[in-house]
Amino acid sequence: MMSIKSFIETNKERFLEELFSLIRIPSISAKHEHKLDMQACAERWKELLLSSGVDKAVVMPTEGNPVVYAERFYAENASTVLVYAHYDVMPAEPLELWKSNPFEPEVRDGRIWARGADDDKGQGMIQVKGFETALKEDFLRCNVKFVFEGEEEIGSPSLEGFCRQHKELLKADVILVSDTSMVSAETPSLTTGLRGLAYWEIEVTGPNRDLHSGHFGGAVANPINVLCQMMAKITDENGQITIPGFYDDVEEVAEAERKMIAQIPFDEEKYKQAIGVDALFGEKGYSTLERNSCRPCFDICGIWGGYTGEGSKTVLPSKAYAKVSCRLVPHQDHTKISRLFEKYITTIVPDYVKVKVTPKHGGQGYVCPIDLPAYQAAEKAVGIAFGVKPLAVRRGGSIPIISTFEQVLGIKTVLMGFGLEQNAIHSPNESCRLDFFYKGIEAVAEFYREYK
Repeated sequence: MMSIKSFIETNKERFLEELFSLIRIPSISAKHEHKLDMQACAERWKELLLSSGVDKAVVMPTEGNPVVYAERFYAENASTVLVYAHYDVMPAEPLELWKSNPFEPEVRDGRIWARGADDDKGQGMIQVKGFETALKEDFLRCNVKFVFEGEEEIGSPSLEGFCRQHKELLKADVILVSDTSMVSAETPSLTTGLRGLAYWEIEVTGPNRDLHSGHFGGAVANPINVLCQMMAKITDENGQITIPGFYDDVEEVAEAERKMIAQIPFDEEKYKQAIGVDALFGEKGYSTLERNSCRPCFDICGIWGGYTGEGSKTVLPSKAYAKVSCRLVPHQDHTKISRLFEKYITTIVPDYVKVKVTPKHGGQGYVCPIDLPAYQAAEKAVGIAFGVKPLAVRRGGSIPIISTFEQVLGIKTVLMGFGLEQNAIHSPNESCRLDFFYKGIEAVAEFYREYK
């Protein structure tokens, strides 16, 4: 029997090529023209799971993109781990900013460069190859199930129904997820909390058609101007959200946790340099790490209207649009926040335009107890693979399905992610460090050694 490191070293090129076979499938859930690619990616995951040692793997239909389910049985009275990942990816645009084809992976400078290298094909592969390693090294002592979905990047609209329909099939003691990041390459961490999310699209309508801005400008309200004015009212000069009732359920961070956050290695100057800004801004009274992990926020994610083509066109547009979101903290219910937001918009809209608010996807926040046996197994496993005990940290992102798992299946989730900020998920030139890919596999294998 080989050691974990030896097994990974012997098989590392195969592991990489199997990942590349997934990446080459442009499984973009946000675009209808990639519907066949979604099916193809699900089928490829089925093949890879079977070759990795599961007893069975099937592609199961949902109201949207299919779910890949697989399982490996160990014993009737053994604990069961349910591994979750997603096989869909974000659109790759703007394509001109990529240094290589986003769907033809390249290895350079010690990194894998491609869409999905980290989020979440790379991290999903870490889970599967960690399982395979544990199985081949003969220290897997629990049942393992896998559920891989194809709609995470569009809010997982079909997965809750799938979970309710297949509650018995998905029965487990804990869920293991690699779709999060670490503090840094030097400071490994495990995510113990996620923010929730509420998302809307706003449509502002003025005149019944686009107008000549010379003939009508100054006499008719411009919907883009009005939309900008309305959006500017949602946050104040202190970075606080002005929606009445918004903070009613916000959990104040305990002083002990604030002290833990303050101990996380963080260089604000390097942080600013990395993202190319001269100064930071956020809610008054909180540090940067508190603002982006355990405090809520509001953001305009996109805004458009009028003429945006080449040259100039003096037009007063009929309509203006925005996509906006709030990141929420534990205890804030996204459906309640959505109602508060819609109500607030109706109170600030002037009578010379009409406004329509359309709620999109949302999800609750999540907190993982650090005394959970599976968390403690993950903590030991990451410590072995990375050479230092990982910090327990909250992260600012949202994985809405995690809270759904808890509500529907009654199962806690351990967030055992291996991403890094510089991996640029959702952006051009997404990447994943090769050494993290292999260390992640080692950590997952060690998890199965530790967890019984």
